Amino acid sequence: MMILNNVKMAGGGDPVNITIKGEQITGIASSPIPAADGDLTLHFDNALIFPGLINSHDHLDFNQFAKLGNRVYSNYTEWGRHIHQTFRAEIREVLNIPASLRTEWGIYKNLLCGVTTVVNHGARFGKSDDLITVFDETQCLHSVQFEKSWRIKLNNPFKKNLPVNIHVGEGTDDAAHHEIEQLTRWNLLNKKLIGVHAVAMTERQAKKFKAIVWCPQSNYNLLNKTAPVDLLKAYSTLLFGTDSTLTSDWNIWRHLQSARETNLLSDDLLYKSLTQNAAQIWKLNTGEIAAGKDADLVVAKTNNGNNSLDAFFGIGPDDLLLVIHRGNMRLFDEALLDQLKQADISDFSKIYINGIGKYVQGDLPGLMDNIRNYQPAAEFPISVTKRLVA
Repeated sequence: MMILNNVKMAGGGDPVNITIKGEQITGIASSPIPAADGDLTLHFDNALIFPGLINSHDHLDFNQFAKLGNRVYSNYTEWGRHIHQTFRAEIREVLNIPASLRTEWGIYKNLLCGVTTVVNHGARFGKSDDLITVFDETQCLHSVQFEKSWRIKLNNPFKKNLPVNIHVGEGTDDAAHHEIEQLTRWNLLNKKLIGVHAVAMTERQAKKFKAIVWCPQSNYNLLNKTAPVDLLKAYSTLLFGTDSTLTSDWNIWRHLQSARETNLLSDDLLYKSLTQNAAQIWKLNTGEIAAGKDADLVVAKTNNGNNSLDAFFGIGPDDLLLVIHRGNMRLFDEALLDQLKQADISDFSKIYINGIGKYVQGDLPGLMDNIRNYQPAAEFPISVTKRLVA
């Protein structure tokens, strides 16, 4: 059993103590929980606990790219044509890296930020999802413009019960608005639609979607505009996504901070878009801290013991003290080393985020070396020696 003592839940309340057995949370108590022989007990001070984040949109194998594009575009097809004409060498250089290695880095990118579930848009390559959950129980279609035979695939009766996960309305022009109409008109089997981006979507159109994945940083980078989520929220469930580093920052916390600056959603709804609401849409046993829920949990340090949502949105990857996925430690801060003397951490490697030491499961430095065998100039937002990184 694992015991987490003296942690405050994001959003308010007194400190609690949490027990984990196997893959699930088994108890939450206000008083300290006595440990039995063999239990791992961790004590925290000024620490915030929250459910592992659910990133509802990423392209795991595209996170070795730098941002590509140098102007404001009308829609994603214009952007796609432009980058393939203008940045051929840069694209070729990254695609030379085996997709399995790029996907593995995409998984680590999410883990380092406290994401314990990511919805991957596209094929899965190589490594299994043992570090975090790579959710793929959807019918994944790219878009109306780029998915060949999308009408036939959309209406595949053998996939009737799977939600359709598709880019839609990613633009500011009439074409982007019209493709939403095309998609909903051709949804002959009335499948549950999960629309990604939805920048051109209206309230009337939103009624036909089970959920909308908001990716504001990617939208502003390409289109200088984002989805009108302040209006759409009344008609569809809102989720949160990062997209890949082709169009946005690697760090989901910067995405969230940018999202707050738009003032389009309340802090509570934004928080739920990557916890409780996302878990409900994807039918996950996560998203909340409660007995019986899967133990996907993140503990982060806060200043002065503040546990408001304002403190939550001020977090960065260097603040994470512990990431637990399915009851197993996947990442911990070097400050916890003294409390882990009895734990087996032989399969963890040490890295630094902004000069702060973290231990992460697996050989992340080895993965970085493997990627650099194919792309010697590859850059990462972490280091394996103690120095500050941008």
